[in-house]
Amino acid sequence: MKKYFFLLSLFAVCSLTACGGDEASVPPPVTPPEDPNPPSEPGGSTTPDDVTAFVRGADISWYTEMAADGRRFFNSAGQERECPVLMREIGMNAVRLRVWVNPEKKFCQFSDIADVTAKALAAKQAGLNVMIDFHFSDWWADPSRQETPAEWEGLSLEELKVKVAEHVRATLSSVTAQGVSVAWIQIGNETRNGMMHPTGQLWNNQGDLPGGWTKFVQLYMAGYDAAKEICPEAYVMPHLNHAYEDNDWWFKRFKQAGGKMDMIALSHYPQVDDAGQTWSALNSQAVTQIKRLAVAYAVPVMVSEFGVIQTNITLGTQVANDFMTKVKALGPSVCAGVFYWEPQVYANWKPSSYNTFGWAAYQMGAFSSDGRPSSILDAWKQ
Repeated sequence: MKKYFFLLSLFAVCSLTACGGDEASVPPPVTPPEDPNPPSEPGGSTTPDDVTAFVRGADISWYTEMAADGRRFFNSAGQERECPVLMREIGMNAVRLRVWVNPEKKFCQFSDIADVTAKALAAKQAGLNVMIDFHFSDWWADPSRQETPAEWEGLSLEELKVKVAEHVRATLSSVTAQGVSVAWIQIGNETRNGMMHPTGQLWNNQGDLPGGWTKFVQLYMAGYDAAKEICPEAYVMPHLNHAYEDNDWWFKRFKQAGGKMDMIALSHYPQVDDAGQTWSALNSQAVTQIKRLAVAYAVPVMVSEFGVIQTNITLGTQVANDFMTKVKALGPSVCAGVFYWEPQVYANWKPSSYNTFGWAAYQMGAFSSDGRPSSILDAWKQ
């Protein structure tokens, strides 16, 4: 994302984030005092909150790669925590986890089914609800790229539908076999121009592609139906970028082509969305559009990606507080909640996928340089 990943390039040095390893910035080992709330029971409970309550969430998909790079996570008292436990301790009640099809095809060893399953189990043990975000690619899927997985290239529409369904079933079966109840499922990531190009592409420079909406929605519905088979109680949804825009036209086309949704997912990055307006104006516009969509389609809207610029924590805190105050006031039947995108990133850490392609470091983490949550995340507290 937001996730989003490539929007982030709009900040100062441009491009998105990157990966791995500013060792000099890793905080020194600490000897934490005795903790009254052991990590296995953050806040005294490991029971996830009701999924109909307002979601105070975080996409922490990078945390296993960060840990493998030697990055550590600490609470405000300097006590080291596993990332999901820390999220619960600071007030989160949910996490979002992306899954790629064959990430090793893009030189990444994370966000495959095994990695996502392990993270989902850790989230459950920490008392967090879980969203699974399917990218249907071997790496980043967003408005700038929707690449078909390498092993699926050249397949027909019907064959791709089978692959989509198999991948969704395999992922969700692996996760639920660990006793995890998946609460929300995204079928595709920021699919404004469809997914799995060229088959599921909606338009190109010449305009709408013949049959584009039909093909895209058939691919989406293959995932939707498979998700409902494994997780019938989960909210299953499409996902678009630019929450501040009037996206009604997109959902009309989606519904006309036979698309089903239990919720709508949107991304919102008020400081870097390329709209030529202030962050305050974009926050207000996003709230207006969230209300319109919830009323028009009679489903809640989830802000599944949100982020602010990390290098000015005071300003970032103001931006985040403003948005969270406004969407909480809407009520969970209108805005179901907000997931901060990769808040645990700090001190110019970059994932291997960013290093591989020369992208700049992610500048929208919400941790301070010593690996502790900053005031940006205060708005996610109870």
